[in-house]
Amino acid sequence: MDPLPFRDPGLPVEDRVADLLGRLTDEEKVALLHQHQPAVPRLGLAAFRTGLEAVHGVAWLGPATVFPQAVGLASSWDTDLVRRVGEAVGVEARGFHHRDPVAHGLNVWAPVVNPLRDPRWGRNEEGYSEDPTLTAAMGTAYASGLRGDHPRYLRTAPTLKHFLGYNNEDDRCVTSSDLRPRVLHEYELPCFRGPVEAGAAVAVMPSYNLVNGRPAHLSPLIGQELRRWAPNGLAVVSDAYAPSNVAGLQAYLPTHAEAHAAMLDAGVDSFTDQDADPSLTVESVTTAIKDGLLDRSAVDRAVGNVLALRFRLGEFDPVDDNPYAAITSDVIGTHGELALEAARKAVVLLRNDSALPLARGSRLAVIGTHADALFEDWYSGTLPYQVTVRRGLEEFASSVAYAEGVDRIALRAADGRYLGVRGGVVGLGERALFDRFHWGGGVWTLRDVGSRRYLGVAEDGSLVATATAPGGWDVRELFEPRLTDAGVVLRNKVHGTDTVPFGVERVVDGVAAAAEVAARADTVVLVLGNDPHVNGRETEDRATLRLPSLDLVRAVREANPNTVLVLVSGYPYSLDGEEEHLPAVVWTAHGGQEQGRAVAEALFGAFCPSGRLTQTWYRSDDDLPDIFDYDIIRAGGTYLYFTGEPLFPFGHGLSYTTFEYADLAWADGVAAVSVTNTGAVAGAEVVQLYSSALDSRVRQPVRKLQSFERVFLAPGETAVVRLRTDRLWHWDVTTGRRVVEAGRYELCAGSSSRDIRSRLVVDVPGERIAPRAGVLPASDFDDCDGVRLVDDEVVFTGEGAWISFHDVVPGSRSAPPGTRISFVGTSLVLTARIAGVRVKEVR
Repeated sequence: MDPLPFRDPGLPVEDRVADLLGRLTDEEKVALLHQHQPAVPRLGLAAFRTGLEAVHGVAWLGPATVFPQAVGLASSWDTDLVRRVGEAVGVEARGFHHRDPVAHGLNVWAPVVNPLRDPRWGRNEEGYSEDPTLTAAMGTAYASGLRGDHPRYLRTAPTLKHFLGYNNEDDRCVTSSDLRPRVLHEYELPCFRGPVEAGAAVAVMPSYNLVNGRPAHLSPLIGQELRRWAPNGLAVVSDAYAPSNVAGLQAYLPTHAEAHAAMLDAGVDSFTDQDADPSLTVESVTTAIKDGLLDRSAVDRAVGNVLALRFRLGEFDPVDDNPYAAITSDVIGTHGELALEAARKAVVLLRNDSALPLARGSRLAVIGTHADALFEDWYSGTLPYQVTVRRGLEEFASSVAYAEGVDRIALRAADGRYLGVRGGVVGLGERALFDRFHWGGGVWTLRDVGSRRYLGVAEDGSLVATATAPGGWDVRELFEPRLTDAGVVLRNKVHGTDTVPFGVERVVDGVAAAAEVAARADTVVLVLGNDPHVNGRETEDRATLRLPSLDLVRAVREANPNTVLVLVSGYPYSLDGEEEHLPAVVWTAHGGQEQGRAVAEALFGAFCPSGRLTQTWYRSDDDLPDIFDYDIIRAGGTYLYFTGEPLFPFGHGLSYTTFEYADLAWADGVAAVSVTNTGAVAGAEVVQLYSSALDSRVRQPVRKLQSFERVFLAPGETAVVRLRTDRLWHWDVTTGRRVVEAGRYELCAGSSSRDIRSRLVVDVPGERIAPRAGVLPASDFDDCDGVRLVDDEVVFTGEGAWISFHDVVPGSRSAPPGTRISFVGTSLVLTARIAGVRVKEVR
């Protein structure tokens, strides 16, 4: 008997989708709109679910290979490495799928390609870079690895997150990101366009926030841009619970039926809502169809887009046809060597005053909260094994003394009894000792010394000590100490409950004890950083860049000037000038199971560090604009527009060898530069090419990354590195498209955005843009103050708020109601006479 046409591998995917859609009932199609797609036994369709978290390894399913966080992978500036990591994660995802095909799906929710505009963003660790070119390159590489290279079948179905303008956690579901056209087209969209246009990503997830006053799940850009780029179609899956926000928290539309109709019309194909319960989705869509709010063709299109992924994953084909179907669960956790390579390349040498590499056989002290611990994050897999920095250093040093650097305390109630722990139960009685961790922001975690379990609260608010580490969606191990007349009250940050007042008795002064250990060593390795579940994570932005452990840094380096600071974090820190008193500073993102070995090898020179920063490290919070200000051009955000002096610039990273640049030349859109290893050891240099537009009629970046190349050179070896200049364009609001202006451009080749080794000014025969004439769309302003964007209108938030348009043809124009027009030279300035004026255009 011939198979049904949708089961014929010889037919094009679109024909198979059409056949299957024609066999489904209307009710079955609506049911397939939810994340948890039910089985359709009469057609032999199995149950299917979207969503497998895999930002830097397969997450939430048990032990699996854990690679460095995404910001650490990108710090390698090695797209081949990142592609291979993506491939390994995709292979392990297939292994989990083989173990349980229904529970462990192949629609992978990674990579995250939101640009890291503000380093205080709680999810900074998940992204790649503040630069759109680097973000797109890394996102394309990782997604390519996840996707595979088979001409017919997908290894997994990678999904880009989170479209669009998503870079704050506080109030993320109700805040609107203002993206004027230049910021949208120059900064935000390129991050997504690269992986989609390359065919590496086959799905996209919209973000929780609103963009220009409209929920991202209703963005017209899904159809206008995303789907236009995709060479083989694109599925759009919602973020968790976001669909119910449209008529809920956001109150953008009055009913769920109207909201679901609008999302389907905008291009959303799959609804991730109410966990495994599809009733809200099914009822809302059914009502929308019945009430005439939605045409069934929109349902067909959405279901068809997800079915296309299932066909491309090989679900309906014989397993012998699909090479990825042969992958079994034996592959899970088998990529330790690749994890070590990635961890090595993620290490960034920030400062080195001849302190590194360390001499083998020396007496070390390793100190700090991160010296003998590895940290998982919300999207980590479970570490299959752990190599800490302490353990890694023991392979090189003659002796390694250790101090965690935290206070040990007891908590005494007013009646003289102490807080005690017995079998995980917490109460007043026999004294327990707790290690107290200060994470900044007025937050403590308390670890019971006897059981090494963390103090937390149960669902009923009672104190328990059962967790091996702070974690979970609701981190119940976080306490905010509040000083009262009766003592210190511990308020649980999640549950909101208060303990009785305690007197805090410090049994061990952690800083003093660490200084004593430091003083007896030849060299100190001080390892500090963040816990990814505390003060900067999904749902919570950081309040400050400042490293919270600076008192420990000062005490240790005063006790022993030979102190190397190693920072382990998913984001940059400011150091209050402490870096000037330290002979060496090293940074790595949380590096997975092999982090400690990689750090130790870097410190002792077993390899030459080659990592580079993918975002600016600022000196203080004062260098940053408001986290809700997405207009990097006006606000001076990121290395592109920041004119101050950074702590460490974008692209920075030192080496144990030296490189000389020479003979920068440019022809036919390609720059070439000669790079020589002039040092005594082999090493990799990340050659970076930047441009500056010298004659532009609009404000352009101070310096913009054009391209980069990682090259490994032996001592004395020279290579000619060729780098393309494809990003000389900017978005011209006059013509509404990408434009390369005619004029002079400075090309700069170097080791970072501030460490330029060779320069060249070239004349580029581009376009000359005529002055503005005719209607001026309000959102196409060049500068502004005191305005917000709502769709294609500018809202003036107060009297005196203004927008300006540069290079405007003089002439008579009518000021929209509530505004006045003035000219400053050739710039037209529109100023609000009253608050709340909305303007769409100036005629």
